[in-house]
Amino acid sequence: MLGAEGSALSELAKMTAASQAERTVLEEEFNWLLKEEVHAVLKQLQDILKEASRRFSMPLPGLEGQLKQENFILGSSTMDQVKGVLTLQGEALTQADINIKVAKSSQVMHFAFRDDKQWKLQQIQDARNHVNQTLQLLSSRDESYTFKTGAEVNKLMDAVMLQLTRARNRLTTPASMTLPELAASGLMNFKSAGSSVLHNPGAMFEYNNTKFEVSHVHKVECVVPWLNDTLVFFTISLQLCQQLKDKISVFSSFWNYRPF
Repeated sequence: MLGAEGSALSELAKMTAASQAERTVLEEEFNWLLKEEVHAVLKQLQDILKEASRRFSMPLPGLEGQLKQENFILGSSTMDQVKGVLTLQGEALTQADINIKVAKSSQVMHFAFRDDKQWKLQQIQDARNHVNQTLQLLSSRDESYTFKTGAEVNKLMDAVMLQLTRARNRLTTPASMTLPELAASGLMNFKSAGSSVLHNPGAMFEYNNTKFEVSHVHKVECVVPWLNDTLVFFTISLQLCQQLKDKISVFSSFWNYRPF
């Protein structure tokens, strides 16, 4: 009996030693993750988001203080009643030349922006602000900073992902305007009231004590390539954040006594 008990105790001691050795290896790997890999990911995120930030304000070559003007063609895959060209400079529509063909008529209505008017695209400005806030979060933990727990890393990643998600949502789901807001905007900044700018024919609204009725609705779009690039940057950055969080969770699942 004593021999059997001694053998069992010996096996238990070996298992305990092996378990302790495994934990030591895991702890060394985790410390390396906190010290090296986390900062490598933060640097990668900063590089990607700095490139995204530059997309919002492309300067003219040799003229750093002046933003590049870009022309975009309005179009629709289902109708040709509306045609036009928009000029985008940073976050502002500075010029527009639009022709609308009146239904059941050969009449063409022409619209253009006044030279002293611009339409600020609030969603672009908001998205850029979220990117800048993300860069500030990342720069607050430079290479000299030492992360002590996985929970600390996760907290930073959650804050970064929140800002990136908000930036992406502002571009993919822009704020809308009511018809009275649109009429009163003067093509300047606006605050959304949450209603859709696309109203069905027959919709009524009042402006300056005068009632108006929507007779026709036309929806056209234009592709802005650098905005698509920016959305790709956001997606890649969110994936990097999630991958880092997943690595943290793998280590925390090995031993629960340490607060990750």
